[in-house]
Amino acid sequence: MDLFKPGTIRVTCAPGLVDYLEREIVELGYSVNSKQVTGIEMTGGLSEAMRLNLFLRTGFNVLYLIDEFSCASPDELYGRTFDIAWEELIAPDEYLSVVSSVNTPTITDWRFASLKVKDAIVDRVADAVGSRPDSGPQREHVVIHIYWHGQRCQVYVNTSGRKLADRNYRKIPHKAPMQETLAGGVLMAAGYDGSMPLVNPMCGSGTLAIEAALIASGRPPGLLRSNFGFMHLKNFDDEPWQAMRREARKVRRKSPLAPIVANDIDANAVKAAERNAETAGVRQLIDFSVCDFAETPIPEECGIVLLNPEYGERLGQVSELEDTYERMGDFFKQRCAGWTGYVFTGNPALAKKVHLRASRRIEFKNAKIDCRLLKYEMYQGTRRTVT
Repeated sequence: MDLFKPGTIRVTCAPGLVDYLEREIVELGYSVNSKQVTGIEMTGGLSEAMRLNLFLRTGFNVLYLIDEFSCASPDELYGRTFDIAWEELIAPDEYLSVVSSVNTPTITDWRFASLKVKDAIVDRVADAVGSRPDSGPQREHVVIHIYWHGQRCQVYVNTSGRKLADRNYRKIPHKAPMQETLAGGVLMAAGYDGSMPLVNPMCGSGTLAIEAALIASGRPPGLLRSNFGFMHLKNFDDEPWQAMRREARKVRRKSPLAPIVANDIDANAVKAAERNAETAGVRQLIDFSVCDFAETPIPEECGIVLLNPEYGERLGQVSELEDTYERMGDFFKQRCAGWTGYVFTGNPALAKKVHLRASRRIEFKNAKIDCRLLKYEMYQGTRRTVT
């Protein structure tokens, strides 16, 4: 089974991130064949899949299509999956995980589909080589994805393994942290490219500031991880992957870089953020401090100020947050003249308490919560911004 042969690659993402994922893929030099709400399809083989895993900031998984077929029953699913030459892809001493997305009247539990596929794979390998791989839920080795919708079934190998959002630096998550891929998309939407200062009050465990530092330094997020699904495929050659990593390190930007300022009123949050930034290798690029957001030190050169406050869904009550949102508007007006301000929130009612007119409202999803990234142009002088 030649995974270097050009085939269909599907890159998945969270709802709301597909436009940013498309931008990343195009900037890497690839063409997009089709785009859906939660993913993009393109053409490529294992080399392209490895490069996507290394560089993408907003993608979840990089899937390579092995086979697709019509399927009307669990027994047919087993049989058609058994027909694939898994012994060419999976060594008998490997560990296998199967993940299924099922929308068919044939079965009601996706776990049953995963079980049938797992049985077919290990039975095929056992018949071919005399022993079978171990299997279970841990997505640390070979991961197979099944999409069975209606009577159409697609079988993918997940070259990522764990989601690419798991950068491996968030050792201390603190409270309700923003997912790394979402942070990457928010920074892209804000126009951040590392060339201008970024101020991130209410930094929490530091995800936005750390992702900004990775962007500013030109460091691909995949360099932070030592384990991907493709490494566990049979006959995987590590040298091309290491060569790709060496080339990626060469394109990193040199210091000095524009300032990145991050703070939080919670000393434990800042401690967690500093630890996470150190793990990510960007601690020296971020100026951390403990203070109320209104006392944030603002660099002389104008740039982007980005706040990700609580919005009453998972943390804090709405009534307790109204004063905070009002103070955010005062902070923008009094301290951030000439800057571009952004507020990421999932509560439209609280957003109105900022009492500034947003020039843009960019849609995102944070888990199941509809969110907006609100843009405020803080003009210097007398231009009216208050609603």
